[in-house]
Amino acid sequence: MPGKEIYMDNNATTPLHPEVKKAMIDAMGIFGNPSSLHAPGRRARQLTEEVREKVASFIGASPDEVMFAGSGSEANNTVLSVLTCQTKGCESNPNGIAEIITTTIEHPCVLETSRCLHEQGVNVLYLDVDQYGKIDIEQLKHLVTERTGLVSVMMANNEIGTIQDIRTIAEVVRERGALFHTDAVQAVGKIPVNVEELNVDYLTLSGHKLYGPKGIAALYVRKGVPFCPLIRGGHQERGRRAGTENTLGIVGLGKAIEVRSQEMEAEEKRLLALKAALKRGIEENIPDVQFIGHPTDCLPGTLNVSFDGAEGEAIILYLDLEGIAVSTGSACASGSLDPSHVILATGLPAECAHGSIRISLGRENTMEEVEYMIDTLPRVIGKIRDMSTAYKRRQQ
Repeated sequence: MPGKEIYMDNNATTPLHPEVKKAMIDAMGIFGNPSSLHAPGRRARQLTEEVREKVASFIGASPDEVMFAGSGSEANNTVLSVLTCQTKGCESNPNGIAEIITTTIEHPCVLETSRCLHEQGVNVLYLDVDQYGKIDIEQLKHLVTERTGLVSVMMANNEIGTIQDIRTIAEVVRERGALFHTDAVQAVGKIPVNVEELNVDYLTLSGHKLYGPKGIAALYVRKGVPFCPLIRGGHQERGRRAGTENTLGIVGLGKAIEVRSQEMEAEEKRLLALKAALKRGIEENIPDVQFIGHPTDCLPGTLNVSFDGAEGEAIILYLDLEGIAVSTGSACASGSLDPSHVILATGLPAECAHGSIRISLGRENTMEEVEYMIDTLPRVIGKIRDMSTAYKRRQQ
């Protein structure tokens, strides 16, 4: 497929859905500040609240339990900041509980914030994962105590696609009186998510992971649970997040949610078929490969595979020359040469992590593109392995 760009990095970000783009263009004339009382402001406020209702309906929440944020990272930081308030005797938690539990495979925005909290005196405990990236429920039961204020476990991993049993995890956490948050950025819009069925206290989703715009996210906050604003200074979002609302971004998120409700079920089946064909093609045409992540409890479009004797960065660059875009893992950590913390957490060696790539399929990918990938990838891996072998011989 010469001259064509094939995008297979949808876990990093998704292209705008055509209907989302149209909705945002149509809304560009609505410029009022949603906090203003005049007609332009009221029109902007009406759009904002309509989207709040759409998001709430999509995840099984009430509209007043949904707040908008600028990104999934901001929303996750907001939840974790609740504990900062607890350690300072915030009214939201007079007991001053100072311990959080998370996992070793969380997104960097959770791990880095947890490290920061630790430096502020918060005790941070980490759940291990098995070879597929699943947490140990028995370990969770052992770690959650009366000191635990918050447990944060991502629903679907951004690098390997493994989906956690959030409902069971939430039951364990809530039985012990702690709060529970799930980073569902990679899950919402790809698989069914209902906050009431999952029984979570906080849940994060992001627009640009479900064919909406960047710069807009939403945070579910269950009625009655502690909350402390991360951004202060105004009364927006019912006092939970200061700053003039991103009306255009909110409109885009609303349309993306609307389209997801119509397309998600059929797309999930189609992506599973594409991924199965891709996996089969790799197995049949390339020796010495290892697939990483849970074989069944996995996002429909995510395939993480490691190639012995080939560096992930080199694979990405050579595939890019062939018009194929993939990644090595989290886009937020792609500037680092360190092996993936997610893959290392599964117990695989650093060499395996260095040799892995993440292929994440989306609504625009076709079987023709998968076949082109199956035809191209063996040549790329063969070339890299040959160069690696030649280099090692020269070093001897």
